[in-house]
Amino acid sequence: MEPFALDAIERVTTRPQEVYDSIVVEPLTPLLGAEVFDLDLSKELTPAETDDVRRAFLTHHVLVFRDQDLTDEDHKRFARLFGELHPVTPPPPDSDPYILEVSANKNSRVVAGNGWHADGTADALPSLGSMLYVTRTPEIGSGGDTLFANMHLAYEMLSPPMRTFLDGLTAIHDGLLAWRGHTPPPGLDIPKTEHPIVVRHPDTGRQLLYVNGAYTSHIPQLSRSESDAILKTLYDHIATTPLLHCRVRWTPNTLVLWDNRCVQHHATWDYYPHTRYARRVAINSSTPPSATPPRTP
Repeated sequence: MEPFALDAIERVTTRPQEVYDSIVVEPLTPLLGAEVFDLDLSKELTPAETDDVRRAFLTHHVLVFRDQDLTDEDHKRFARLFGELHPVTPPPPDSDPYILEVSANKNSRVVAGNGWHADGTADALPSLGSMLYVTRTPEIGSGGDTLFANMHLAYEMLSPPMRTFLDGLTAIHDGLLAWRGHTPPPGLDIPKTEHPIVVRHPDTGRQLLYVNGAYTSHIPQLSRSESDAILKTLYDHIATTPLLHCRVRWTPNTLVLWDNRCVQHHATWDYYPHTRYARRVAINSSTPPSATPPRTP
């Protein structure tokens, strides 16, 4: 491992451990993700529980809550602790506008999220995070794991010259790319937005890499061939560096919350022709991706 990459990892793993009074938190890896215990999300959280979950969210970026028996209202109430709800686009007909059903079975020819991405980055205000609640896992007992990748470390593990080169560049995020091979509904407003390639987390100020294969079109400051080469290098780095990743193995009635601002995810479709069913609620962000450090209160 290159010295600069090792330095980035050591900075994370040597930080003081968070102490929680109302929940038990067990990391999935030293660098990303954690399971949270002693919490029933079907009930309103106490102020102490809310504070602990929020701190764990900013520390681990991906939180796993198992054995949860949740109604749609429970699901949405928990999401509202982090912000306003993000409506489903396009809106589902005759159903809750904030609940996205995510399912696949023997009749599916494509599944949502089967590739590294962050949700909706073509929007001017991409979502703060998502909560996916899986109630049915494949009949074979396994499959459909979700992989997550830490974009703070994806940036920090790059060489110093590469980080310097990327700082100040922007990328075009085009919502039409997500419809490749499909026809968008008539009249659907397809967003296209320019974001910095390196942004700062609005709550922590940490820098992170902000491009993904599902939505990022090109780097306008470069020629197309240069842009394609740089983006491919970054995508390969995200996909093939295991230290960036954690893996969530789903069991029935598991809810996973992830920070869409600093994490990419990949839903593995390895269970065809079996069935997986989930419901997702997303959370609005009030802050656009920015390279400027957040103001301190």
